[in-house]
Amino acid sequence: MAEGRGSAVILAAVMVAVFSSGVAEAATYVVGDTGGWNFFVSGWPQGKRFVAGDVLVFNYNPNFHNLVTVDGAGYKGCTTPPGAKVYQSGRDRIRLVKGQNYFICSIPGHCDAQMKIAVNAA
Repeated sequence: MAEGRGSAVILAAVMVAVFSSGVAEAATYVVGDTGGWNFFVSGWPQGKRFVAGDVLVFNYNPNFHNLVTVDGAGYKGCTTPPGAKVYQSGRDRIRLVKGQNYFICSIPGHCDAQMKIAVNAA
């Protein structure tokens, strides 16, 4: 009987370790919610908690917009650095890296109309 009880204790310990290990599945966020990746979306990240590995989904009309990953200077100045990745599918999925992640639309005037976001991932 003691042997059975010991197995149950070991099983319980393993289950606690598995469920409390802090391993969490990455979250997926649709940028701009139902409005999608569009003008005046820069405030969208406020109040949300992001972690490295989370996925941002950018939905937009590729006939009118695009998506560019930029650095802090590109974000602040609404400029596309040489060699920056430009996405144009209209349904782009970007996995966040730890730290600051910056995105803009590089169509002239769009970033200036707040079609840009800065996301800090823990």
